[in-house]
Amino acid sequence: MTAVLARPTVAGPRRPTEDTLRHSPAVAYQRVLHQAVRREFRLLAELASWAPADDAVRAAELTGHADLLARVLLQHHATERELLWPALFRGLPSREEDGARDAVGYWTSRAALLDHMLRDLSTVARQWAVARTAGARDAFARACTRVASTIDAHLAEEERALHPLLARYLTDAEWSAVSRAATTDLTGREQLLLVGLALEDACAIDRARLLAGLAPATRTAWRVVGRRTYRAVVVRLRGAPPAA
Repeated sequence: MTAVLARPTVAGPRRPTEDTLRHSPAVAYQRVLHQAVRREFRLLAELASWAPADDAVRAAELTGHADLLARVLLQHHATERELLWPALFRGLPSREEDGARDAVGYWTSRAALLDHMLRDLSTVARQWAVARTAGARDAFARACTRVASTIDAHLAEEERALHPLLARYLTDAEWSAVSRAATTDLTGREQLLLVGLALEDACAIDRARLLAGLAPATRTAWRVVGRRTYRAVVVRLRGAPPAA
């Protein structure tokens, strides 16, 4: 039986204006990454459901994409736990601390459950890639559907309870320090694919913020090869080019 976590019944933070949320670099980054993983897991569930079960190339493409998304989200959660929430608490006024502690505690419990599901998804993905049977493919598609639904609920709660706090109390300097301290085991090619995933559904303001926040070498790599490579990957995965 899946554990059900009760939402903490504490007064929420005073919400910043929509303009404050829109212009917070931390919230902008969270927003584009959240949009990307929501979209991609929903698409994976759909694409896997009608993929030929015994097609080794197709299975490798879809399960490889699932593995990339899982690693991105696991690393994102680690960065939030180890860097982002501690940075937030350093700027919180005392009147907000109890509510924020409850919200982060609730987030931590939900994130741990989601991380467990992501690791299970990687196992199911490997089983389809090796077995290439209809049963293994269907198990992978169902796992993607479960993960997509869980991600929707998890991210919606984070955006409701924690993004207003980030917008109000995390300074641009603190966010820059978090960004510099964050580590990744993604290859250069995978990092460029992640840039493409994040940019695809982003509004003009968020696109500009994301590109401005990249290292100069990464921005150049995106312009020179990243955009073209991303388009080719998306066409192979979806059978259609990116939305933008």
